[in-house]
Amino acid sequence: MLKQKMDLYWDFNACHLVLEFSEDKWALLFCLYMDFSWQVMRGSWIPQINPWALSLPIVVLMSGLVMCVGHAGVMAIYLYQRKISASFFQKFWDWSWQEYALYDLQEMIRYVYTVTNSRVFVIGYSQGTIISLAAFTEPDTVQMVGAAALLCPITYLNHMTARLPLRLVKMHLTQVLLAVGIHELNFKSDWGTRIMEMMCDRHVDCGDLLSSITGKNCCFNSSRIDFYLEYEPHPSSTKNLNHLFQMIRKGTFAKYDYGFWKNLKHYGQLKPPKFDLSQIPSSLPLWMGYGGNDALADVTDLQHTLKELQSKPDLLYLENYGHLDFLLSTRAKEDVYDKMLAFFDSLGTHSSY
Repeated sequence: MLKQKMDLYWDFNACHLVLEFSEDKWALLFCLYMDFSWQVMRGSWIPQINPWALSLPIVVLMSGLVMCVGHAGVMAIYLYQRKISASFFQKFWDWSWQEYALYDLQEMIRYVYTVTNSRVFVIGYSQGTIISLAAFTEPDTVQMVGAAALLCPITYLNHMTARLPLRLVKMHLTQVLLAVGIHELNFKSDWGTRIMEMMCDRHVDCGDLLSSITGKNCCFNSSRIDFYLEYEPHPSSTKNLNHLFQMIRKGTFAKYDYGFWKNLKHYGQLKPPKFDLSQIPSSLPLWMGYGGNDALADVTDLQHTLKELQSKPDLLYLENYGHLDFLLSTRAKEDVYDKMLAFFDSLGTHSSY
């Protein structure tokens, strides 16, 4: 591994500088982070969420890799504070993880690839793995990727057991919100707070809110839960959550379903096209870490994913780990990150498959 200046670059303006002035431009790790529901724990890449020695970005940097953190999400600008038309506001939030995969991630990888003239290492977590695997089915994108490590990998959600998301699916919440014109999904808004209060009073035991969303987690510091919830959940788009709920209902890994007639307009066919995992080259090195207590990235669904891939990824299975443990466990460095970095190290400073 190369030993580089230990700085963390949070956006692509700063990232451009480190890549331009790095002596070894081909040593790069591009980290993508998105989570499953409502952008939950998006801030977890940032060391303020975890002690520095336990934070994945710091662990990666200390390994010697230059790292850029991709901001695939929209900017945190509250448009309702400005004089912006309702039609523009609707268009602003008209996206799901599909757009992240086919546009945002592709362009970020292309940028880093162009500057470094080297394939990019990608790390994805939770929804970040949905985005990454969908993007890797595109030949123009995957040819720029040297290897990928996927934490809590998801493409299918047939067997997910998380109580709160399942209840929201049964309520058809996202469809109702879209029908009444609510396109920004913000559970810290007045209406969002009321919905959560109703859910917790009548349908779901929210005494442990994180467990109701992600399932049981074994190994993070539970005394910090209130601290985590100060930052979460972040606003997202209603369409994005609706896309995820479509995956749960239909059991497919496919593009957004607009309904028969709108699908004809968007895709030229009645049903949304599926993302074909067999299109990911067998030569692309993949590493996956998953847990036995994960209520979102279920083990059975992962087996479905593995059957459709041409390659045989390196697998790390931790029976007692839940969804959040892969980011927040006090033992994550030893249990997960060191093994993930050993995978990258085994490929050399870049992959030339």
